[in-house]
Amino acid sequence: MSLPAPPGSRRAALGGGHGRGVSGRDEAAQRARNAEAPDIPHLWRRVLELFRPYRARLGLTAALVIVTATAGVIPPLVIERIFDDALFPPGAEGPNLALLAELVALVVIIFLATAALGVWQTYVTSSVGNRVTGDLRMQLFDRLQAMDLAFFTRTKTGVIQSRLQNDVGGVSGVLTTFVSSIVGNSVTVIASLVAMIVLDWRLTIVAVVMMPLLVMVQRRVGQIRARLASRTQESLSEMTAITQETLSVSGILLSKVYNRQRLESQRYADENANQVGLQVRLSMSGQWFFGLVTVIMSSVPAMIYLVAGVLIARASGQGLDPTITAGTIVAFTAIQGRLLFPLMALMRVALEVQTSRALFARIFEYLDLEPAIQDAADARDASAAPGPMGRVEFRDVTFRYPGADAGARPTLDGVSFVAQPGQTVAFVGPSGAGKTTLVYLAARLHEASDGAVLFAGADVRDLTHESVVDRVGVVTQETYLFHASIAENLRYARPDATDEELVEACRAANIHDQIERFEHGYDTIVGERGYRLSGGEKQRIAIARVLLKDPPVLLLDEATSALDTVSERVVQAALDRAAEGRTTLVVAHRLSTVADADVIHVVDGGRIVESGTAAALAAAGGLFAELAQRQLA
Repeated sequence: MSLPAPPGSRRAALGGGHGRGVSGRDEAAQRARNAEAPDIPHLWRRVLELFRPYRARLGLTAALVIVTATAGVIPPLVIERIFDDALFPPGAEGPNLALLAELVALVVIIFLATAALGVWQTYVTSSVGNRVTGDLRMQLFDRLQAMDLAFFTRTKTGVIQSRLQNDVGGVSGVLTTFVSSIVGNSVTVIASLVAMIVLDWRLTIVAVVMMPLLVMVQRRVGQIRARLASRTQESLSEMTAITQETLSVSGILLSKVYNRQRLESQRYADENANQVGLQVRLSMSGQWFFGLVTVIMSSVPAMIYLVAGVLIARASGQGLDPTITAGTIVAFTAIQGRLLFPLMALMRVALEVQTSRALFARIFEYLDLEPAIQDAADARDASAAPGPMGRVEFRDVTFRYPGADAGARPTLDGVSFVAQPGQTVAFVGPSGAGKTTLVYLAARLHEASDGAVLFAGADVRDLTHESVVDRVGVVTQETYLFHASIAENLRYARPDATDEELVEACRAANIHDQIERFEHGYDTIVGERGYRLSGGEKQRIAIARVLLKDPPVLLLDEATSALDTVSERVVQAALDRAAEGRTTLVVAHRLSTVADADVIHVVDGGRIVESGTAAALAAAGGLFAELAQRQLA
């Protein structure tokens, strides 16, 4: 049960959140809790699966990393020889300059080789990581494209955008550096430890005695960061949703006409303050830990000097030659110094991996979504349907929106009708009766809960979704145009349409002459959602776009209800011309626009309660006559 919204909030004004009666923030909090405890082994198996197409490059990366990391340990060992055999050779009066030159040259060559290999490794690693990130982003986008319309009606656009941008962007660093960091730093640490043991095992114990404690603390810090990362991403989703809602043309227009700019700024400021606080906490979490690691690792050389001095003094006191030389101490501290950065890098990678766990869980949550509308394994093309193209039939169709309470009344309940090829069939009735849902079922934008929708004599569930959609054209009350030219918007229906075909379609839609009067003609940019055009102009461009598609079935969802009388007449004339020779299903608010329909079905409470011609229904004195009387009044 959702809590009441505070007075003055948008949620209070709109009557609550979205989806199953739970507020968006409640849903976000629940998703965050779910993301904190995913099936971790399964999660990381899925992450590693993303790298499968790039196994060859990963092998090359691993080889380069191992060679580079191993080679990096060699210079300190050479330095031991420089000190003990070249600078201070036993029994010699001075340095062995020939050997010193050879050893210094060897160190320089090793450094040059590791630098070159490092550049190559960085290129390969970056290439693999960014390709995997791109693949993940495309998988997520493709999955969202496949989702049914109901998913988008219950999910904020800004939340979807945040999954694509913020969540995938948040894991890109891990995907890019994961392999090289883990392999490279692990090899460096192992090689350094082996070299340190070879030099002196007693000093090695001093160097690593604090490691187990640091690992335990690191795990705790990682858990804290994972929770903070999940909350941070949810906050980013909310900020993206606010931006998308309020900075769109429609949102700006709404806030200005109601003088609510300060309210919208305050909403954004509140979420921005929450985001800033979370980012600061996320940035600071673990900083004291890494400070402690730095202090411990930086103090180790001094401890090594102390322990080495004690061991040398003890050996001298017993009359023995000390096994620890100056070269040993210099080489050991050099290797231990090399151990600091890869060890800290490994700990940082471990923290990043733990932090990104919540983000991967959010991404895979969307990748695991199952579209409500999917083709059957044996689905066939609509061209193979047994009946005449353009025939649409509903057989006892019932529809409930996903997530609706089981005991609630269905949106459509036992609807049956037949639209023959070339017929115009209209649906009228009170608002909320289910008219729009009905025509969307005909286009298979929704899937019937019970009963069957037939297209050309075949159940649409036995046909491929694409083949049905390709044969249906839709013009809705709210026309959507891209921020592009008129020609580009028209060619969205048929990218290969010629200029002559564009003109022909626009003439049929009664818009060509108006387009010609624009300064740039068909190259005119219409603005976001077509806001540079009038409502009638947008509708006629939408009609021309449908005519370019040339479908046998045309669905008109209150296509003229938002227009003034003059524009309505012009658009209605274009619609009448577009409907010629096509099966047309019309949802109408104004009964005068469907007076000539072959059949009118009156829908009320999700059922067809009356059917007939306009004259017959008016004479019957039922709901149609009542609606007509109200409109006349």
